[in-house]
Amino acid sequence: MSANLPILPDAISIPARNGTSENLFAAVDIGTNSFKLLVVRADPSTGRFLTVDRFKERVLLGLDTNTTTTSAIISNASLLRATTALRKFQKLLQSHRVPSSHSRIVATSAVREASNRSQFLQTIDETLGLKVDVLSGLEEARLIYKGILQFHPVHDRTVLTIDIGGGSTEFVIGKEGQILFSISLALGHVTLTQKFPEVTEMREHIKVIIRASGLNEKVKHYNIDKVIGSSGTIKNIEKAIFRGYVSNMEGNVGISKGSRRDWSFTMDELKGLVERLSEEERRIGGKVRTQGFFKKRSAFIVAGAVLLEEIFEDLKIEEMEVSGYALGEGVIAEKLGEVFDNYDPRANARWRSVTRLATRFNNKQHMKSAALCFSVAKEMFDGLRKGYESGNGSDGFFVSLEDKDLEYLEAACLLQKIGLYAGKKGYHKQSYHIIAKGDHLHGYNAEEVKNNIQNVKTDDIFVSFQLIALLVRHHRKKLPDYDHMVPEELTKEMTGKFRILCAILRVSAAVEKLQLFSIHNVDFSHTCEGYKLVLKAGNLPFPGFVLPSVNDFETEHAKELEHFRMVFQERLSIAVTSS
Repeated sequence: MSANLPILPDAISIPARNGTSENLFAAVDIGTNSFKLLVVRADPSTGRFLTVDRFKERVLLGLDTNTTTTSAIISNASLLRATTALRKFQKLLQSHRVPSSHSRIVATSAVREASNRSQFLQTIDETLGLKVDVLSGLEEARLIYKGILQFHPVHDRTVLTIDIGGGSTEFVIGKEGQILFSISLALGHVTLTQKFPEVTEMREHIKVIIRASGLNEKVKHYNIDKVIGSSGTIKNIEKAIFRGYVSNMEGNVGISKGSRRDWSFTMDELKGLVERLSEEERRIGGKVRTQGFFKKRSAFIVAGAVLLEEIFEDLKIEEMEVSGYALGEGVIAEKLGEVFDNYDPRANARWRSVTRLATRFNNKQHMKSAALCFSVAKEMFDGLRKGYESGNGSDGFFVSLEDKDLEYLEAACLLQKIGLYAGKKGYHKQSYHIIAKGDHLHGYNAEEVKNNIQNVKTDDIFVSFQLIALLVRHHRKKLPDYDHMVPEELTKEMTGKFRILCAILRVSAAVEKLQLFSIHNVDFSHTCEGYKLVLKAGNLPFPGFVLPSVNDFETEHAKELEHFRMVFQERLSIAVTSS
């Protein structure tokens, strides 16, 4: 087996298969303000996906809607802009070769509320051959919640999600992937801007709609743990607060919170932004500044911010976290569940908690090293697993390897060096303590342990961040003592898995240290003489550079090679060749 090495760690576990597009998925969101296209590549074993491309076209479908009649009508001008944008998206989907069965086009408020929506849908179908699903408000809210769960590890918490669109705002109260309550209110930043030139009248209208909805009572009843916002409006509000727009110091990133961005804002920060926007609206220079910062969204940002402030006030919200995912990712997640039998709805949130912890402590060089480490580890894992399943591998196996074991190995590769922030000496121990003692990794079964749930199987408890922590702890220096490693927590099967993953990780970490030259390809194979790992070097640092020999590697990393032999009952040789 062999593999070319990628650059970014996000891409290494979701490779393209022989250049095909069988694992590409797409979602098109036809919104009131803009049309959005999301293309992702998914891992069929878990459903974890990586964004390949994002495209956005500002269509303003409801901008010139006829609002003088009792019902909205999509104008011919809006229809023309819509078909132009969708034709562009269609070409992009064709260029990516996304299978038609892997894509879905959904429409929200502007189309949903239009009296001539049938004509709109028919025109799109006849002109472009595209089928559009018009979502109800409740269906839209459900998919937004599903998308947010791909970004935030809040599956076990009672959360309120809020998504402000151009024509409506969706609210969901959910827990464990189930919707407890949802409602769609006809309050959008585009329609509010059109209907209410005066902010005072706008506020009164918003108050009436929210109070009549019964939302306040539902929020009190369900005892919300966390409030999460999505959509471009809310993301722009967070961006403005973080970049110092309120304090007139846009150049000082993070002025209000220090340099660390936590993707959240408080009620007081939101109030400060609304006050500043209101001041800017009253003077010409201020409008220019607003346009410069918010760009195309500047025409509607006041309405969006005022709407969110009223929501905060009525629901007594103190702080909101901001999600990078929303409707598009929810559509993707649902499609993945239809296509992949083994789809895990929590896989993306788990992975995000790992990468968030990794990027918090690792610099760019450490992330690049982690990518190399995992590329080697994955090649070894796949080779050992295939050999075991075919019966041609080592006799040292007594457990089978699963997809989730590769996920733990990948996390360990990314997190092995996070302890370096405290110094090089004993950093692997520091990394272990950050993972095992901190509340950083979410979506794993050991979350149940922290909540004192007693009826969980021992092996289910251990296959979690504790396994990741132990792998990180023993990726270097002293070998693990398998006979005295908290035996009450380890079944025989889990001890076997830990031994295998630890042996792979130690070799991969040793290879990663060969940073005097670049490694472009890895090949791992099994012969009658044992296992062989061949590293193909790329550009050498200078002419005449001598690559390390097999003896050089065996001498320097004898401990890791002997550990591998002890675990797998076979010898491992490592060779470095030039490309």
